[in-house]
Amino acid sequence: MSLMPETVSTEVTLLQDLWEESSASSLANQPLALLQYRSNLLGADLRITNFGGGNTSSKILLPDPLSGAPVRVLAVKGSGGDLRSIRVPGFALLYLDKLEQLAARYRGEEHEDEMVDYYPLCAFGANRVAASIDTPLHAFLPFPHVDHLHPDWCIALAASANGKSKMEEFNRRFERKLVWLPWQRPGFELAMMLSKAVQDNPGCDGIVLGSHGLFTWGDTQRSCYENSILTIDQMGRFIQGHARPAVFGGPLVGEAPDRETSAAMILPVLRGLVSSQRRVIAHYESSQEAVDFSNSRWAEDLCALGTSCPDHFLRTRICPMYVPWNPQAESLADLGRNTRERIAAYRQTYTDYYNSNALTDSPKLRDTNPSVVVIAGLGLFAFGRDKREARITSEFFLNAIHVMAGANALEDGAPTANGILPQARRPQQARQFSSFHNYVALPRAEAFRIEYWALEEAKLQRMPPERELSRRVFVVVGAGSGIGREAALLIARKGGHLVAADQNLTAAEEVANEAGGLYSLESVLACPLNLTSRESIAAALRAAVLTFGGIDGIINTAAVFPTPPSGTPPEQVWAKALDVNVTGNAILAEESAAILKAQGLPASIVFTSSANAVVPKHGSEPYDVSKAAISHLIRELAIGLGPLIRVNGIAPATVVQGSSMFPRDRVIVSLRKYGLEFEESESDEALRAKLAEFYARRTITRRPILPSDCASAICWLVGDGSAKTTGHVIPVDGGLPEAFLR
Repeated sequence: MSLMPETVSTEVTLLQDLWEESSASSLANQPLALLQYRSNLLGADLRITNFGGGNTSSKILLPDPLSGAPVRVLAVKGSGGDLRSIRVPGFALLYLDKLEQLAARYRGEEHEDEMVDYYPLCAFGANRVAASIDTPLHAFLPFPHVDHLHPDWCIALAASANGKSKMEEFNRRFERKLVWLPWQRPGFELAMMLSKAVQDNPGCDGIVLGSHGLFTWGDTQRSCYENSILTIDQMGRFIQGHARPAVFGGPLVGEAPDRETSAAMILPVLRGLVSSQRRVIAHYESSQEAVDFSNSRWAEDLCALGTSCPDHFLRTRICPMYVPWNPQAESLADLGRNTRERIAAYRQTYTDYYNSNALTDSPKLRDTNPSVVVIAGLGLFAFGRDKREARITSEFFLNAIHVMAGANALEDGAPTANGILPQARRPQQARQFSSFHNYVALPRAEAFRIEYWALEEAKLQRMPPERELSRRVFVVVGAGSGIGREAALLIARKGGHLVAADQNLTAAEEVANEAGGLYSLESVLACPLNLTSRESIAAALRAAVLTFGGIDGIINTAAVFPTPPSGTPPEQVWAKALDVNVTGNAILAEESAAILKAQGLPASIVFTSSANAVVPKHGSEPYDVSKAAISHLIRELAIGLGPLIRVNGIAPATVVQGSSMFPRDRVIVSLRKYGLEFEESESDEALRAKLAEFYARRTITRRPILPSDCASAICWLVGDGSAKTTGHVIPVDGGLPEAFLR
């Protein structure tokens, strides 16, 4: 059976044919590797499918693990997989004969969820990859290779009020044989519908699922890939051929004069509001297409309808929250007021949506806050448990914007057949579907059946537990070395988002890269920070807000131990020590507090004092007095910033390892001062170790104080374990009797 009309050229003009025959030929005898190759190519372009969306499959022969005889096997993308990054172990393998036998066990749509329990019983051999709910959709299509994708252009047609008639126009123009199926939630019922559609339409070469996506297929891996990209490319040309200006009704407001400044001001407020039930990380999408949509006349109405494709919906929820604002006539204070008013209304609307659709066995009500916020004049803001999820959520809503634009471009004023939107499968469903101009959204009842589906709930429950500092953002000043470096790395290990700030930007970048390897490169940011400059401090904090949406903890380990050349006036030595070590901390706290208060979320500040703050010595008076001032500044700030912001500190004894305050020459001076033997040829670390061992002998525990020891104390102070501790300085000195509090 030919799956591609012979008269149709496979040349694509909007997409790129990424297939390399030399690469594919090397995998000719490895069907699973070739399926991976095809999948990765399709996933490489967000215009073809979005992150985690779509499925690919192949029906292949493999030797049965017991008999050794060749058996038919369905290889299909496993649950939760991503086409761009999937590897061979990510495909679920199932006996095709057993899957086909399930048709006889099917008791009808009201019982379709029970079919999922049979999929593990169909697993091939030792394969235990969780089969997705789309598995039967591939199994019952009579083609060797099948792609199910969610291209923006195709969903635009699938989400159009005149989608079926426009598909027929598309078929005529490109000599294609696509078939239209009305909306049906993914599952066994849809699998039966797909199978019947192919039987009823011999020679069809693809299926458009109303409000959902596209199915294409091929006799070979190559022909399947060709069919997919050709169909999508042709659909893109078809949509673009209908393009018109002002597709969203034209602009309602103008852009904010300085969008970045406005975004930096509203983000802490916004993040605090949408974190009312659990903290989230933000991503600000300020691309021109996002701004144009947010500024448009139709934005509010389209936001209220929400998305159509289930893949979009699961990320963006029933709908984004739209916030009106006119940058030319209203202030940022007005924007803040508008945002607070809208969030209250959104939560109530979401609660009503849940209550009106929930059944006795439905999962419990989840977070009632939006995951996407569209602000007129600024663009869109997305939120997730981490930066990556927030960014991906924003990409999904950009996909939704493309769909809305494409659907409205196809508007032609022609009435729908019998006044019923083609997405409705049954007449009684007709009233559930609503449209704005030509765009059709998923009905709330259908959206609920997906969002609160028991199968989706099970997928959520399978996710690994979050780490201790997940969903939080920490600015570590002095992250380039010593205690700051260890604190930054420990924060990353514990799942926190990190802003590595240091006067030495190169050192900060090195630490950020290392921390990114421990968690995620998207979760880290490096920036310069000079404690003697309010502008530098403010710029670093602003960068943190624009990148992650806000801040949950401020940590400063940076300080100076003045070692001026002989003859330097004492007032200069004192001024530098107090300026960096005391005033810098005060300004850092002041600038941070403005952001933390705007968020309205519990937060923590940790400064670094020293055992020297309580142990009088000779020769280090500027440093010692500055550290004593920090200890008291911590107490003052705890009173002034409480109860929302906790302020604590650590007081280490001398930390030599990795400290920028102990360059080689200072270590040698100290070794000579204490009469410790050493060789000039010894490495820096060897010399530091000798000095650290000497200092350790003065403590009760007799163990050197390491940067990691201090980092552990810092992370306890910024975590929930110390939620009722503020205004205190924790000694990390190995038990130094001279530093016992009096």
